[in-house]
Amino acid sequence: MTSRTTLYQRRRLATPEEIAGIPWMHLLQPHERERAVVGLQVTEACVGEFVCHAGRPVSYWFGLIDGLLKMSADNVDGMTMTFTGVPPGGWFGEGTCIKREPYRYNIQALRKSVIAGIPIDTFQWLLDNSLGFNRFIMNQLNERLGQFIAAREIDRISNPDVRVARSLAALFNPVLYPGGGSVLRITQQELAYLVGLSRQRVNEALATLEAHGAIHVEYGGLRVMDLQALRDGRFAPGKRVALAVG
Repeated sequence: MTSRTTLYQRRRLATPEEIAGIPWMHLLQPHERERAVVGLQVTEACVGEFVCHAGRPVSYWFGLIDGLLKMSADNVDGMTMTFTGVPPGGWFGEGTCIKREPYRYNIQALRKSVIAGIPIDTFQWLLDNSLGFNRFIMNQLNERLGQFIAAREIDRISNPDVRVARSLAALFNPVLYPGGGSVLRITQQELAYLVGLSRQRVNEALATLEAHGAIHVEYGGLRVMDLQALRDGRFAPGKRVALAVG
């Protein structure tokens, strides 16, 4: 259920703690950091609310402080293709900001989320003046390319266990999501939205992954025990076990 006010109307200044958690801030020189902090805004998105709409002009470069987002696009047949999820610590849309083109995808909140953003003009100024920021963006774009190639591969995978495994692995990218650690706070229903499977089928896949030692299911989320196993997706078929996750 969305609020009657817009994300822009709900904007506020970032707290010192929120600023300290932004991964690229420590790469800036003092005067560059000052310029970035002045332009930085924070807002809260309700469940189901869109942060970005396909076709809308770009105005901010966004990052997620807390919550969970879904990046997707609708095709000509009206079907929705989910590209990836965005966990806390992830910043997205740098390619769109560089080209100043309309968004080609939707970003939607799967749960109540805290989102940060800097204006497009501040983003461009940092590109023009900060070597550290340029290196961060270059790494982002390089990882993003690999991420979307992997997303296309995942979309063609018919084995649900492998599909869930590869989708989880994408959420633990240490470059795109440096603040993620080894624990992901996600419900089965949220994961089902990202993977494009039923909640029940995701439950079965998580049981298989846990049985193979790749993950450990905890209350309200899961812990990755073997990231490479998730990336490889080599899980022998076995008995399905029902798993109770939030």
